[in-house]
Amino acid sequence: MAQRGKKYKKALEVLGEKKVFSLREGVTALKRVAHARFDESVSVDVNLGIDPSKGDQVVRGGIVLPKGTGKKARVLVFAKGEYADKARAAGADYVGADDLVKKVEGGWFDFEYAVATPDLMGLVGKVAKTLGPLGLLPNKKLGTVTFEVESIVSDLKKGLMFFRNDKQGLVHFLCGKVSFSEQDLHENIEAFLKALAAAKPAASKGKFIKKVVITPTMGPGILVDVGQL
Repeated sequence: MAQRGKKYKKALEVLGEKKVFSLREGVTALKRVAHARFDESVSVDVNLGIDPSKGDQVVRGGIVLPKGTGKKARVLVFAKGEYADKARAAGADYVGADDLVKKVEGGWFDFEYAVATPDLMGLVGKVAKTLGPLGLLPNKKLGTVTFEVESIVSDLKKGLMFFRNDKQGLVHFLCGKVSFSEQDLHENIEAFLKALAAAKPAASKGKFIKKVVITPTMGPGILVDVGQL
């Protein structure tokens, strides 16, 4: 079993005997237990009441957090002609077609999101096996395969982030930085949980959000009382 450092153990002492927190209490506690010398990210991990093996219970969606994420996203767009021009005007960091495919084939992945116009998905298919496992492949269901490149690029640059359950029925989501104010973190987390609840598939029965834990990068997880959300 991995040994915990002194700072981590001290963080646990700060939490005391309390095991479950309201969201607002949890955010306050999270800022108290964060101890790294860098600005730690704040993640929210949610255990969902779904059967992840069934396709009709997949949970996915996207949200622009009200207070942002504290990160700047680099957006790549596979487009030509007028769509390439529109993508550049909207703030895309990289725009192209065959040239970008060649760069990706060579092992270049200096971007967080990839968008493509539908007419270029055949070309993008050449790097599908490379981008897919990295979660970078343009996806029609997420709105990143579209001719409306201005809109999606603008949203991504504003902080649009996507979520999707994993094979264990969990969703992991970045909701900001420890340096954010408590109010800003609370608003971001609350907005994410509302978006997640709205993404509940019709095939999922019973309690949907079963467990919520908020965690700084280097600190202990803080269990949030789902009943009070």
